Amino acid sequence: MRIVKRAATAAALVFLGAGVATVTAQVSNNSNTSETYRQLNLFGDVFERVRAEYVEQVTDEQLIESAINGMLTSLDPHSSYLNRKSFQDMQVQTRGEFGGLGIEVTMENGLIKVVSPIDDTPAFRAGLQPGDMIVQLNGEAVMGLSLNEAVEKMRGPVGSDIKVTVRRGEAGEPFEVTLTRAVIKVQSVRYRTEGDIGYIRVTSFNEQTQQGLERAITSIQQQLGDKLKGFVLDLRNNPGGLLDQAVSVSDTFLDKGEIVSTRGRKAEEGTRYNAKPGDMIKGIPLIVLVNGGSASASEIVAGALQDHKRALVLGTQSFGKGSVQTIIPLPGHGAMRLTTARYYTPSGRSIQALGITPDIEVHPAKVEDTDQGVARRRESDLRGALRNPDASSPGQPPKPATTQPAPGPGASNAPAPGGAPKPGAAPGSAANPPTAAPATGENGEPAAAAGQPPFDYQLARALDLLRGVALFQARNTH
Repeated sequence: MRIVKRAATAAALVFLGAGVATVTAQVSNNSNTSETYRQLNLFGDVFERVRAEYVEQVTDEQLIESAINGMLTSLDPHSSYLNRKSFQDMQVQTRGEFGGLGIEVTMENGLIKVVSPIDDTPAFRAGLQPGDMIVQLNGEAVMGLSLNEAVEKMRGPVGSDIKVTVRRGEAGEPFEVTLTRAVIKVQSVRYRTEGDIGYIRVTSFNEQTQQGLERAITSIQQQLGDKLKGFVLDLRNNPGGLLDQAVSVSDTFLDKGEIVSTRGRKAEEGTRYNAKPGDMIKGIPLIVLVNGGSASASEIVAGALQDHKRALVLGTQSFGKGSVQTIIPLPGHGAMRLTTARYYTPSGRSIQALGITPDIEVHPAKVEDTDQGVARRRESDLRGALRNPDASSPGQPPKPATTQPAPGPGASNAPAPGGAPKPGAAPGSAANPPTAAPATGENGEPAAAAGQPPFDYQLARALDLLRGVALFQARNTH
């Protein structure tokens, strides 16, 4: 769950591909005080005492890396130190292919929290859900591990197994799931047609996202031609990714105007990103689906399209991560992930700790209620989360219209086939599947699944709304 900035700044040149950059530390005159040096001497004294007297031998590298990571993680939930291997893994991940279990995670109260499972991965197929807390890995408690250490334990040779102990809900009993590690190839854009509507699901924002989106739009336009009445852009449970991809996706649907602005500590370091002329879908109706698992880059897209009144946002309140992390390579070592700015939607809103409020609030049907069935945490609940400087100011979006789920075609208040939720169940067989949208195949077609997929109430309402808008427009033209 992250926004990663990929641009040059005065302090550092940021790379997510091959290459490194020189980072020059600039110490202000105000920092050269005797108090600063006394504090550094304190660090040196503690370092030497641990090195000499700790009950077990530890390397200097371990101590230094842990000290750096402690300094960064104390700032906010998203700043951290990446050692050389973690930095390499992150570079691979942003290219859209990496090894592991297929879950986006964060650290909360000493435990690993699942932000979102990635579609069609071992974690997704095992039924892990946003909000699940991982308490043990192979029987070893994760309490006391850093996020990087826990992630490292979840990685391993492709084909090897790992036992993950999960707690679901505040009072839920822990259960164990055995996952087989795999090469995770993230197809960040999936698509299909729903009658006369184009459905596009973006699962993350990596280097492949924009080209995948353009391919999806072109394919749907060719399939439906003049029958095309609108698009649904599904950003539910999308944990975010690269800033430039969020800007590019927003620009695909906008013809002009600001997309997002970032503001750092210094006013002169702010950046504005503006749309270029050309709306790829030529102004036809668009609905964006969001929920509590939609974070960061997803919120940039939803906020930009909402503020420009280019799309209706439908679903439930988003996660509320309104900060930008810059990856600063450290030559000869790894890199540091540092929160360097807040971002603001075109109307000047900061969504930090607040999230995007949908224009039309629609909760999932009970059979797939991932936002209500589990006490979902948001950015504002994370320890050390940045405050929102505009939280008490006017200008926040109005309270949305609310649609409560009612049994519709295919909807049911009874448990899904297969009975009560169980660890390791395939998505759709549990009462709370990992995502509301069904998985799709390589070219956007629905993936084969055992049993009847759960009824997607939010998507059904979006389709109804788009068809209603198209009917209204058609009547007005005659």
